[in-house]
Amino acid sequence: MLKTLFLLTMLSTVALAQEAATPADGGAAGHHRPATKAKQLTNDEFDAYLAHPEKILLIDVRRPDEIASIGGFPVYLNIQIKELKDHLREIPKDREIITVSNHAARASVAADLLADSGFKVLGAVGADTYQKAGGKLAVKFPTPPAAAQGGQPAGADAGAYTHADHPGSN
Repeated sequence: MLKTLFLLTMLSTVALAQEAATPADGGAAGHHRPATKAKQLTNDEFDAYLAHPEKILLIDVRRPDEIASIGGFPVYLNIQIKELKDHLREIPKDREIITVSNHAARASVAADLLADSGFKVLGAVGADTYQKAGGKLAVKFPTPPAAAQGGQPAGADAGAYTHADHPGSN
């Protein structure tokens, strides 16, 4: 009886320690990656794709203020992750797609959604991660006034915001 009680106590301690090591949200903040099938592109892989911009389409799923503060890539389509399903018909199917977010977590979820919807997806990349690993981002773009207040920029449809919508940026 004493051995059984000791064994149960030890198992309970191990189970509690494992539960404490795993936060309720499934991982430590900033380090948790949702389970996806999307390939996380390395800087070298991403740079090789960027060398042929006529063949790819970058879909940045970040908010305009995130793109403005961290920076982005010269040509992209901005559709926030929460609105992606509503804009699938607007995305060309003749290009291979790379999805972008800050650390590739949201981009990976978006890549899975696009792949499941019949798009050819090359992978996902994090703009901040790319830059910290030596990659060069385009200039930071000014946040349009409506986007800074949580609304959509004037002249852009709900959720789609492209590099061309940034006046004066190259």
